[in-house]
Amino acid sequence: MEIGVPKESKDQEFRVGLSPSSVRVLRENGHNIFVETQAGTGAGFTDDDYKSVGGEIVSTPDAAWNRDLVVKVKEPLTSEYKFLQKGQLLFTYLHLAADRKLTEHLIDCGTCAIAYETVEQPGANKLPLLSPMSIIAGRLSVQFGARFLERQQGGRGVLLGGVPGVKPGKVVILGGGVVGTEAAKIAVGMGASVQILDVNVERLSYLETLFGSRVELLYSNSAHIETAVKEADLLIGAVLIPGRRAPILVKRDLVKQMRPGSVIIDVAVDQGGCVETLHPTSHTSPIYLEEDVVHYGVPNMPGAVPWTATQALNNSTLPYVVELANLGTKALEINSALAKGVNVQNHRLVHPAVQSVFPDLVN
Repeated sequence: MEIGVPKESKDQEFRVGLSPSSVRVLRENGHNIFVETQAGTGAGFTDDDYKSVGGEIVSTPDAAWNRDLVVKVKEPLTSEYKFLQKGQLLFTYLHLAADRKLTEHLIDCGTCAIAYETVEQPGANKLPLLSPMSIIAGRLSVQFGARFLERQQGGRGVLLGGVPGVKPGKVVILGGGVVGTEAAKIAVGMGASVQILDVNVERLSYLETLFGSRVELLYSNSAHIETAVKEADLLIGAVLIPGRRAPILVKRDLVKQMRPGSVIIDVAVDQGGCVETLHPTSHTSPIYLEEDVVHYGVPNMPGAVPWTATQALNNSTLPYVVELANLGTKALEINSALAKGVNVQNHRLVHPAVQSVFPDLVN
């Protein structure tokens, strides 16, 4: 099979769909890989690195896109819609619930679009291709939050860890899944006061075994959210409903009651976000001030650490890429986890969660 690896077009997105080591594995399976020039440069991989393992470097985006299988990191931007083709396999993060325009175009063009974030397996690691980026985003959320709490960055000048004689900053995390858990690990390590709110009592019990008394664990309801958010120096949105738009848990009126210079980082922004006042931003311009609160809404946070993130992503995606390359669409019949990743196929919106967001697009 011919496999294309385009250079990412999203603002300061330096990750790449396939690393050189992944290309080597695919070449060993008999496939031809066409990598757009400098696609891996931002992640630390040169064109020569790809050539040395049998990849072919192509000079234009269309030469990478015009292949049987296209492997990316982020969803196609409007400028890339022209490259999408009928019968082509597209394997990438899509987050269609927050992007009606892309959903409509994928239906119209006939591409078979498989989303990393909805590939689903039974068991503890049920979203295996979302998990590695969730780990990174969770850890980065506190790292970025600590930076934007600095006065020079527009924050209220709080050191999350505090110092002897001065209380630490308070980190409130909405959602105790992978993102929330990883955020809490970093926040606890920095010495912050940490609260996690979640609706899953079993998950809260697990988090107690993980953190003990170092983290305050609360059942998520409107009363608890209101009290916690008002007191937060750093609020992290870590809510996930696979395939669906994130619910709005923090309304504007509650944001108004936060301390001036507090920081909100919503990791759920690529699924619509769980804070009413937050909208997507970019690595170039990551924050804005609204209701005197610093808002951070970069939807591709792991793009800030592309060397780590590309390899972590490839560790999880490569077995599925190999299966798609070896078997084509037959892989979707054989592998039930991969089949659940299909969002659009044969001009139809097929993923139930995305269908529930856009019922008028279902035929």
